[in-house]
Amino acid sequence: MSATRLDEGQLTQHVEELAELLVDAVDGGASIGFLAPLDRAAAVAWWKERAAALAAGQVAVWAAFDGRRVVGTVSLAFPDKPNSRHRAELVKLMVHRGARGRGLGRALLGVAEEAAAAAGITLLHLDTETDSPAERLYDSAGWVRAGVIPDYAADPGGELRPTTLYYKRLRAAAPAG
Repeated sequence: MSATRLDEGQLTQHVEELAELLVDAVDGGASIGFLAPLDRAAAVAWWKERAAALAAGQVAVWAAFDGRRVVGTVSLAFPDKPNSRHRAELVKLMVHRGARGRGLGRALLGVAEEAAAAAGITLLHLDTETDSPAERLYDSAGWVRAGVIPDYAADPGGELRPTTLYYKRLRAAAPAG
């Protein structure tokens, strides 16, 4: 499997597969901002909105491919305030249920962390549902728990759940030459 940073055209080209991945993640119980059942058309529309944000430099999106099929994705969201250009938020790390258990989530996390450091980002942050399987990944990858917020967001079934905030300090890549 390989991970590729998508440009606007590539995201648009793979929008149906990305929507399928998003629907699969929500159907599988991932608390990533959507309620189940997630309508496929709504998933396609959400990814199309990401294309505009990508073109504006507000996000970076990577897709993992198993052959020609998208089986995972991760994104970085960049703040627009001058006092926060050193940080980014890791968002929407998803792995298709049929591709889990092979280290793809960890690989996507590593790709995003390396790209962030190469871009001069020195601090990443994220939130994830407390007691979710994702917490094990972030804990084992050296992310630091900053705290828990109760009743932060509804899970795909609509139940309010706490979220755990994490951060990771990065060492910015040394300039070439």
